[in-house]
Amino acid sequence: MIRSGPPRACAQELPHGRWLRDAAAAVARHPSLWPTALAQLFVLARPGWWKQWPPLPEPDADYLRFRLVTAYGDPDRQPEPQDVVAYLKWCRRMRALTR
Repeated sequence: MIRSGPPRACAQELPHGRWLRDAAAAVARHPSLWPTALAQLFVLARPGWWKQWPPLPEPDADYLRFRLVTAYGDPDRQPEPQDVVAYLKWCRRMRALTR
């Protein structure tokens, strides 16, 4: 059952904007990463993301803040597009090792 109502807090707290567009453009230049990017979108999605409106597979805001702190030392820093590409390449390598 999909619940309707006000946007969830996660959608309001995630740092969207120019970095997301720039990161998507960087990933678009690497077609070999597209399957990995799609898989990671759902791997990182908050459990039950489809039950809330709008049904977007976004990561949990606390998890994203934690990752930004571990990567940049600042929970408000926006990810660099080349770091998103490097992360996806790492994910692809790790997945290959587990097969």
